[in-house]
Amino acid sequence: MFKSFVIRNKKDLTDAVEEYGFLPFFSNSVEGFSVEENIAPECWYHSGSGEWQAWDWKGEIIRETGCAYGKFFEKKACYVSPRWFPLLADYRRDGYDFDARYDDGLADRRDKVLYELIEGSEPVISKRLKQLGNYKKGGNKGFETCITRLQSQCYVLISDFVYMRDRFGKPYGWGVAEYSTPERFMQGFSDRVYEETPEEAYESLLRHFKMLFPNEDEKKLKRFIG
Repeated sequence: MFKSFVIRNKKDLTDAVEEYGFLPFFSNSVEGFSVEENIAPECWYHSGSGEWQAWDWKGEIIRETGCAYGKFFEKKACYVSPRWFPLLADYRRDGYDFDARYDDGLADRRDKVLYELIEGSEPVISKRLKQLGNYKKGGNKGFETCITRLQSQCYVLISDFVYMRDRFGKPYGWGVAEYSTPERFMQGFSDRVYEETPEEAYESLLRHFKMLFPNEDEKKLKRFIG
């Protein structure tokens, strides 16, 4: 069962992802089920130092645990443990690898172009990806729509956050998302994905979320799972 808790450091957050399997970063339709709603205020944003610790932990947690991170639920970012992500992919991919999905007319041409750019350059930061795909004013459009859809379908995830560096080698600004396919990034993923049918995976996910939130309306949980 999911219980409210207080995240005071990176270990608290890592432990929560491992324990629950899923942990959205921002508040969502399932009340209380997010980093945002359970983190100590000083770790969300420290007004004295101007630090956003929860943001700075993202890349470290991904690298240290091998978890998946991306816009997997309600177009919002979520941590998913290595144990549960292959099952989520079983359901969201609906039994298709990306090429088969496209060949059956179930994927947008724009998604195919972006997926192949990622697959051919991974890991690749968003800034470089936009350059490769000519996603700029007067160029190709739809980057955010396509990258969000590829994450939701579990063909792409965020494998790190990379900080730009000034001429003195010091990092600055926000971490820039680095994209990869789970096949490349997540250890053991290729051996586990497609082990269950989409229907079996859905039932496993629903049982898990009903166990986490036994008092939540089942229809709401089904909408959250997607």
